[in-house]
Amino acid sequence: MSAEYNPYSFSQTPAGGSQATLQGSPYQHPSANTLPAGSQTSLPREYAPLLKEQNVYDSSPLGRETGYGLDSQKPHRRPFYKTIWFWLLALIVVAAAVVIPVYFLVIKPNHKDSSKAAGSSASNPTASGKTQAAFKIGGDGSVVTKDDGTTFIYNNTFGGYWVSNPENPFDNSARPNSWTPPLNQSWRWGQDRIHGVNLGGLFVPEPFIVPELFETNPGAVDEWTLSTLLAQSGKLQEVMENHYDTFITEEDIAQIAGAGLNWIRVPIPFWAIETWADVGVDGNGQQQSEPFLARVCWKYILRLIGWARKYGLRVLLDLHTIPGSQNGYNHSGKVGSLNWLNGPMGLANAERSLDYIRIIAEFISQPEYKDVVQMFGVLNEPFLPTIGRDPLESFYLRAYEMVRNITGTGEGNGPIISLHDGFDPLSHWAGFLPGADRVAIDDHPYFAFDGQANREPVNITADGGDGTQLGGKWPLQACNAWGSEFNKSREAFGITIAGEFSNAINDCGLWVVGVGVAAHYGPDCEYWQDASGWSDETKQGLLNFALASMDALGDWFFWTWKIGESTTTNTVQAPLWSYKLGLEGGWMPKDPRVASGMCESLGVTPDPFSGAFAAWQTGGAGAGTIAPAATASISPWPPALAHVPTQSEDALPQYTSTGTIVTLPPQTFTPTASVTPTASVGDGWFNAQDTAPAVTPISGCAYPFAWDALNAQIPLSGCLPAPTA
Repeated sequence: MSAEYNPYSFSQTPAGGSQATLQGSPYQHPSANTLPAGSQTSLPREYAPLLKEQNVYDSSPLGRETGYGLDSQKPHRRPFYKTIWFWLLALIVVAAAVVIPVYFLVIKPNHKDSSKAAGSSASNPTASGKTQAAFKIGGDGSVVTKDDGTTFIYNNTFGGYWVSNPENPFDNSARPNSWTPPLNQSWRWGQDRIHGVNLGGLFVPEPFIVPELFETNPGAVDEWTLSTLLAQSGKLQEVMENHYDTFITEEDIAQIAGAGLNWIRVPIPFWAIETWADVGVDGNGQQQSEPFLARVCWKYILRLIGWARKYGLRVLLDLHTIPGSQNGYNHSGKVGSLNWLNGPMGLANAERSLDYIRIIAEFISQPEYKDVVQMFGVLNEPFLPTIGRDPLESFYLRAYEMVRNITGTGEGNGPIISLHDGFDPLSHWAGFLPGADRVAIDDHPYFAFDGQANREPVNITADGGDGTQLGGKWPLQACNAWGSEFNKSREAFGITIAGEFSNAINDCGLWVVGVGVAAHYGPDCEYWQDASGWSDETKQGLLNFALASMDALGDWFFWTWKIGESTTTNTVQAPLWSYKLGLEGGWMPKDPRVASGMCESLGVTPDPFSGAFAAWQTGGAGAGTIAPAATASISPWPPALAHVPTQSEDALPQYTSTGTIVTLPPQTFTPTASVTPTASVGDGWFNAQDTAPAVTPISGCAYPFAWDALNAQIPLSGCLPAPTA
């Protein structure tokens, strides 16, 4: 993608290269607590109030967790090992200590928001005589057996535990760590903090994340061209399904929980639902079809959600691609022009995208999934500078109303709806849809894409500190650019998250900017592509930048968990973007809680968020009641679009709502000789009253190519749906 069409370059960049000069702060109030001596940081003034939990959740069935690990300071009696009675008594006590907490804390949770599926199946665990043998729970050091029979050791020193319940695969009693509520307990917005990571490249492959796919298919620059090339060789399903199956494994999900993280953000494509064989005629008169592999990745998405459930991780499911492309970037499916809410096919593509949002919302709102998939990103990174604010606001309101008509309003009724800010400042979204039920605003702050070379070093003394920290200008810049902005948004809008950020202080890395696109950094990018040559000072500086970013953002998802190796070097060529590699190499924190207080240690004046959201913002009183005055300024649907002649606005091609809606299939579980799953799996459709048809092309309409129509002529007739009664 060329520099002039880089949505990330629209942030305001003051002199000196910093994106902003706002005074940032930690998410919560400062504390005088100090870190343990074993902290993975060099911050002399660091404090971490979350290290000492003031609001502890129900104890783990594996033991009480205090500080960093399971409590080992319990008093011990001298054992009377010379009598057999002691050993019999000890055996009984040990059995009771395991069975009773597991039963009351795991198998029979009585929390108000436990899923119906989990509660009904687990309430009678011994009825068949099989659950006790099949039900498994494990903490740090336990052995996990995967579906293929291989095993690995679960490492989690933070009091987290996994739960496997084959009789009820929708058991929501696992937790990733001691400070995060189990899935069957409510998330407390304003108190619990999102420490998350993206699974980028898994279901929406990007060249810099999975270079092997693109290196072995020369000419591929996005999934459109990759799919086309693979289909020509007859290997589309073989290659893509192998990627879905192997790029992220169960062990990765276990490692994410073991790293002190508690959420994952999962980008998914609309072709998990379907593709269309006819998406219009291109400029050469050729009918075009979408080349993506349709519906195959869905079963792997369900498998991933099951793994997240097993390890207690909450999921933000993010619709990353959309018909026509919402930004023209490779991760939208096709590099090139923006044809969603823009140009001659902008309205038709938007109509189609609403169906896909609806289908996903119906599935994840089912009781079997709502406690795991707790947030739904309805559209990733729409490019507002091209689309325009009026059309995007109109679409967001329509999508919100559609989803809440499916789910109902109030806590526990469907997911939180996440809206991306469109690369517009968070302050511009203040007061948008007041009274709306559980809506979050999502910002993706990056310095790497600010259009600057960003050659300033990270292995020197950090600005603003006491002279002992490293990081150069970067940690302080993160605090100043993001801290205050995010906290003010929490006050003025509501739930505010960083759905993406990274350790990339520059745009170096194989294909980070795109296949064949040069980095702004200039010469010597090779240093940043090979982490094996980084000095300890570089790693420490990057660690401090990561800590400052985490502290400033408050609720965040790092982009991304894993970067695949290049086939030419057998190494990761974009190491600044890999959380997993950073953990192994020492430039990501072993415990994300140590980030708290980093910004104040750099001299940034605290401007903390109070932690108190309005009740309606989190599904409480008033949720779903939007005053008419709040929507009066929002354009009615359909809105006027950019790059459309005024005289042609009423003639834009549309689809007709006479098609059959597609549903997503539920996961199936095969009975074994010892276990028969008894839980309901759902039918993929939460609201039986939602019976509206889907959009489909109007017979006889000569639609322009839906993915490249900006310069196309608008059909004179035959492309408008028949009036409804």
